[in-house]
Amino acid sequence: MHSATLFSKTPPLRLFFLASIPGAISMLASALYQTMDGVFVGRFLGETAFAALNLAMPFVIINFSLADLIGVGSAVPISISLGKKQEREADNIFTCSCLMIVGTGILIGAVLFGAAPALIRLMGAEGDFARLAVQYMRVYALCSPVTTIIFAVDNYLRICGYIRGSMVMNISMSLLCGVLEFLFLGVFHWGIWAAALATCSGMFVCAVAAFIPFFLRKTQLRFCRPHFHGAMVRQILACGSPNFLNNIAGRITSILMNAILVRMGGEIAVSVCGVLMFAEGFIQPLLYGMCDSLQPAVGFNWGAKKFSRVRAIERCCYTASAVVSLLAVAVIFLFPEQITNLFVADAESEVLDMSISALRLFSLTYIFRWFSFATQSYMLAIEKPLPASLISVSNALVFPVILFGVLWPLGLTGIWLNFAITAVLVAILSVIILIRLRPALTRPDASAE
Repeated sequence: MHSATLFSKTPPLRLFFLASIPGAISMLASALYQTMDGVFVGRFLGETAFAALNLAMPFVIINFSLADLIGVGSAVPISISLGKKQEREADNIFTCSCLMIVGTGILIGAVLFGAAPALIRLMGAEGDFARLAVQYMRVYALCSPVTTIIFAVDNYLRICGYIRGSMVMNISMSLLCGVLEFLFLGVFHWGIWAAALATCSGMFVCAVAAFIPFFLRKTQLRFCRPHFHGAMVRQILACGSPNFLNNIAGRITSILMNAILVRMGGEIAVSVCGVLMFAEGFIQPLLYGMCDSLQPAVGFNWGAKKFSRVRAIERCCYTASAVVSLLAVAVIFLFPEQITNLFVADAESEVLDMSISALRLFSLTYIFRWFSFATQSYMLAIEKPLPASLISVSNALVFPVILFGVLWPLGLTGIWLNFAITAVLVAILSVIILIRLRPALTRPDASAE
């Protein structure tokens, strides 16, 4: 189905299922692989390697977040341009964005490769713990120019109506990465660097395959002679800044948290926090998959001034996000021991007791997190990057850092409570933003004006 027909004519509830279900499946496949990544490293290489993976991961995500800045940032103006029937502008944004992502991958990859030992030392890691973290980080840095584009092409496929194609790409990537990692670690018995190499190899193969329809000119978006101009670059950066700031701020918070955990509880505390992050890595992609998959439709209809369709689509997004989050609360709260044993085989009693307590406190986060997540996605889709950025930075950095100080007397319990209290505060902030923007969000359709 042509994307214009899909986004403008399909009934909102049907559109939600057509777009969000494949999007959620795509992100679920990615989340399952990320979960298996932790399982493989923890079981085949041991607790030190698992802790090293979690210590290095914030820097890996910072690298990918720069590509996501451009990929997500370009997807919004591309969708709105298509809604306004400005196809040439959409093609130019698409082409320039792909070039920007590859260039950024080369630059940031080189910086991270050289800085890896110093960055890991700053975290307080020493010996094998530090050596393994550096190995893991450097493989991602070397592969950055050919892997980071995968996060953008997913958006471009969905904009062109290839929703199932995007889903197939993500599932294929997860399966390929999982098979390669099992082969490298479980059969060849290679080190932690092979876990990173498996993921990068899967990303590269699937990125090349995903671009084939674009190279064959079978998509609505097509490569053209690039024309860079300041307004376009600023628009991309502004629209991508909420996700970027969320990723960067979140990684800064993770780095700070890991440094505190190393000093408070050593490898055990870092491993427990890793279990929390892998649990979050299963839930958040589901929310992201549902909300992000609807952004092209929301942006298209916003550009076409069909505001009632925008509101109808968003009602579906909020409802589904709430259902998924509350189910996650129940699963994490009721099965903390099973979740811990999934990542840390034969966990010692100290690790298990700490992890069970941490997971139950962490589960409370998703009673509230869904609301701010859906609101941030809504703001981003309609080109309101400032409130979206305010939500993302408050959630990922401002409130958590403030709460580090407020909850410090509680020790590690304060760290685990930080997530849930942050979610409450950001939900309140999201309500305030929606109230302030109510006049713009409740406009009648252009045809009714």
